[in-house]
Amino acid sequence: MVATPNPDMFSLFLSQCGATPQAPFLIAADGAVLTYEAALRRSAQLANAFRAQGVQPGDCIAIQVEKSQTALLTWLAALQAGAVYLPLNTGYTTGELRYFLGDAQPSLLLCRAEDEAPLAALCAEIGVPALLTLDSEGTGGMLVAAAADQPETFERAPLTPDTLAAILYTSGTTGRSKGAMLSHANLASNALTLVDHWRFTTDDRLLHALPIFHTHGLFVATNVTIAAGSAMIFLPKFDADALVRLMGQASVLMGVPTFYTRLLAHPGFTRELASGMRLFISGSAPLSAETHKEFSALTGQAILERYGMTETNMNTSNPYDAARKPGSVGFPLPGVALRIADQATGTILPQGEIGGIEVRGPNVFMGYWQMPEKTAQEFRADGFFITGDMGRIDEEGYVHIVGRAKDVIIAGGFNIYPAEVEAALDEIPGIAESAVIGVPHTDLGEAVVAVVKSTDAALDQDAIAVALKDRLARFKAPRAVIFVDELPRNTMGKVQKNVLREAHGGLFRD
Repeated sequence: MVATPNPDMFSLFLSQCGATPQAPFLIAADGAVLTYEAALRRSAQLANAFRAQGVQPGDCIAIQVEKSQTALLTWLAALQAGAVYLPLNTGYTTGELRYFLGDAQPSLLLCRAEDEAPLAALCAEIGVPALLTLDSEGTGGMLVAAAADQPETFERAPLTPDTLAAILYTSGTTGRSKGAMLSHANLASNALTLVDHWRFTTDDRLLHALPIFHTHGLFVATNVTIAAGSAMIFLPKFDADALVRLMGQASVLMGVPTFYTRLLAHPGFTRELASGMRLFISGSAPLSAETHKEFSALTGQAILERYGMTETNMNTSNPYDAARKPGSVGFPLPGVALRIADQATGTILPQGEIGGIEVRGPNVFMGYWQMPEKTAQEFRADGFFITGDMGRIDEEGYVHIVGRAKDVIIAGGFNIYPAEVEAALDEIPGIAESAVIGVPHTDLGEAVVAVVKSTDAALDQDAIAVALKDRLARFKAPRAVIFVDELPRNTMGKVQKNVLREAHGGLFRD
């Protein structure tokens, strides 16, 4: 690994281009290779195309396109141009984009070719000066045409570690979505830490099946690859068949829990196939202890679960060499301080007690875009960021997340943590997965409701109550069980509990 003190992200990429220009950077599903040198040339053409559209250093570029090699190279192009990168979920509607574009005020929007007409009208309405398109394969559209005749070199904009690199909007499930501002130092320091912690080398081949509008697929997977000088087998989307077919060429998989449950259900995913992989990493949503154990039993390998968020990159990770504990997200990463505190007072709680997770380190973001008051509210006086996650640290020092603060259920004056109830539910034979929510209740304030996906048609609420009798205190037991075919999830595999609360909020109303 070649690195410089306090580097910016593009310096990390240039270091690899200089050291091993012909090394593979992106490998397509058909085996076609894009080298580091070729990626540098193509991204320079894209940067020149952005500059020709009026993008200047410090300007924002908004991206809403399908995953492709060209789409990923726009990240490198923005770095060269000194622009602020704003990736947007491909599922956002025009109505949702109106807020993000109006708030961030980008100088350019890159969108899907089929969305050109409505988004051109939206850009004209809210004052976005330029629009380019890109097709789903990344081989056509206005951007490709604009870049075709551009020079393959670019006089990069001056960058410092504190330069703003990207804005990522939070999911916004409660209240106004916030734009987290991430500096080059935030991203580069975290990438270098993860390279060391996860033992990445130039020999690694990462199976990349994640979306690239999210911190997991864009910043964790891509930036770690760049910092290590390794390569990505770059897939347009998650496909269990493709993962099984290509796994023999890879050494690492980064995924969300859904990846692993679907691999476990795939007949081609065997112990022999997994034996060629050195590391399986899971994040973006909680990995159930049962999936962890089932995976270990089949493959002989333990999934490495880690914990991060939009505002902080990665905070913790299970160890590479030591025990990876099911249900835990491991230890704070080097350079990251983590504590459990009382949410109201900020008082640090004794080991083992549940409280709010707070973190401080070079990975923590610069603040929320155009929200100085909100930024101030989310930081303690000593610089710790209040994550909004609830957790505890066990006797061995492993961090356990028990849920979001907003998801804590208060029933009859008792605090109930959904993750604890879900863990008990998931141990019941016939329950594939579960989500626990609180809904309004006249007597209790809130009542515990379990929403479950069952593989046993004979399983009913009474049978679940019997199974939980010796596992949970009575006040934690679900007052109702709702059976569903699938739990609602966002694009990163997180269960959308706000959707469940909206759907079942009237369950106990008169």
